Amino acid sequence: MAQLRVTEIFRSLQGEGLAAGLPTVFVRLTGCPLRCRYCDTAYAFSGGETMSVAAVVEAVRALPPAPAACVTGGEPLAQAGCRELLSRLCDAGYAVSLETSGALDIGGIDPRVTVVMDLKTPGSGESGRNRWANLGRLRPQDQVKLVLTDRADYEWAREVVVRHRLDARCTVLLAPAWGELEAATLAEWILADALPVRLQLQLHKLLWGEVRGR
Repeated sequence: MAQLRVTEIFRSLQGEGLAAGLPTVFVRLTGCPLRCRYCDTAYAFSGGETMSVAAVVEAVRALPPAPAACVTGGEPLAQAGCRELLSRLCDAGYAVSLETSGALDIGGIDPRVTVVMDLKTPGSGESGRNRWANLGRLRPQDQVKLVLTDRADYEWAREVVVRHRLDARCTVLLAPAWGELEAATLAEWILADALPVRLQLQLHKLLWGEVRGR
């Protein structure tokens, strides 16, 4: 059975995407090949605890009940055992989501899993790492997130959404980078362009601030 390096396992409310507000168990895997300028989970770049997939699932099940489980990071797909963990959590009855940077291949993921893929904008400093072939693997149940730092990022995102017809593939989420772009400003840009996307705010930060394990 695969071994995983795990930074933390905790229960909270989902803060992002279409499931925002839903009680969820989070499994944060350790390690990431990217270094986004605004990263808020740099503590997951190293360290953590080595656990078997079975031990992770048991740790998830030991927490108070929640209908959903989210595997996040770091970059979860950087660990070979991630796909096995996703399937095991589905087998355990959870509505499972995967938060991934989109820099690694999303092929071969259990079809029961909702993929939430983060396309990196120029403001992240990592847009050159986007694996554009992943767009062809997205399904209607999946979500694409773009975190924006400024107007230039917005215009880049708008062009990507239109050129790739992302809204026809899955749900598209535009999010302001925390502390860098005002949410109301982004909302006005979206409305002015009638862009077929959803505005995303980080609910967990609005509730608790930048607190680890939330």
